[in-house]
Amino acid sequence: MKKLFAIGLAVAASLAITATASAEEERSFAFCTNTLNNTFQSSIDSKYAELCEAAGYSYTSLDPDYDLNKQLGQLSDVANGGYDAVFIIPVDSAGITAGLAEIQEAGIPIFNVDTAVIEEDIDAFVTQFVGTNAFMAGQLVGEQMVKDYPDGGDIAILDFPSNESCVDRVNGFLEGLGDSAEKFNIVAQQDGAAALDASLPLAEDIITANEDLIAFFCINDPSAQGAAAAVKAANKTGEIGVYSIDASPSGKQALLDGEFSAVAAQVPLQIAEYSFEQAVKYLDGETDLGDKKVYLDSHLVSVEEAEKSIDNWQ
Repeated sequence: MKKLFAIGLAVAASLAITATASAEEERSFAFCTNTLNNTFQSSIDSKYAELCEAAGYSYTSLDPDYDLNKQLGQLSDVANGGYDAVFIIPVDSAGITAGLAEIQEAGIPIFNVDTAVIEEDIDAFVTQFVGTNAFMAGQLVGEQMVKDYPDGGDIAILDFPSNESCVDRVNGFLEGLGDSAEKFNIVAQQDGAAALDASLPLAEDIITANEDLIAFFCINDPSAQGAAAAVKAANKTGEIGVYSIDASPSGKQALLDGEFSAVAAQVPLQIAEYSFEQAVKYLDGETDLGDKKVYLDSHLVSVEEAEKSIDNWQ
């Protein structure tokens, strides 16, 4: 009788393992990004796809191309799609509340990555936020600018105020100027839309209007590349510094080519890996994931690091 009981337990355990494995294989993850027309977001997308394939999960990515209404529609599709978890980069940090609420009502855990939604929505709807320490990235760049220009001077900022992460980068940069902040005169602060084509004409106008300009601080590599192109067109490469945040492959190349003075790293691959691991833990029953908001460290990219990792993000 004991032998039969033992066999029964073994069979039950085997069935439980098979059921668990089957449940994991059937898991489906979705990534609702703000755009895939940027190597930062596309690298996160590729890493999620790679991790899901390795785990045997199905994977869907949805690209609204910075269209808030389109993203809200995609969030609604996810809420109705039976996904097990969703990773979200908002088009507008304050504009997707309705979509988050719909997904939460469907019982799908939300992992907000890279760019945080507003604080109230993190508290109400988000399982966990994971991003680069954007404030730290900006601070590192500000500190480097002070080292490069100890006497200060006229500077310009190309920002992206609708994006919470980019606001943090600017605030970090200003903090990084520290006791030297009064030496730096911000002659222009304009919305470069985080894009080369939008930032280039703005930078050209700023250079034309400010003959004593010494440097641009830009919130990402595409914007900084626009500024660098304007500097080059004005024959002022080496005279006007360009400081960036991202360290994309093209940003590293710009650093090596002398078009960027400094660039602080974002860590999209680490964001994808960390948030994926956290989602799996959560679905496996580990509902206490630690901090509600997790910020992964940034660093200034050296020439040596850029040379070694020129083809990749970090």
